[in-house]
Amino acid sequence: MPGVFIDVEVAEDVRGDAEMAKKLEEACPVDIYSATDGGVEVVEENLDECILCELCVKTAPPGAVRVLKLYDGTALER
Repeated sequence: MPGVFIDVEVAEDVRGDAEMAKKLEEACPVDIYSATDGGVEVVEENLDECILCELCVKTAPPGAVRVLKLYDGTALER
């Protein structure tokens, strides 16, 4: 279930990338991303903590991570 205010989409090719998972986990100040053996996992219960800092979007390759703003229908993406 997505957060009340935002949701996060991670491209399939990035989801399984252990190195990118670690970078996303380190970049996010509110722990939305978790690096696992299989790649990156979105921590659903932390979605509402997002501060829209765009660090995840800037860390990932263009088009790999989108932060969907559910309250206005826009997205943070590169």
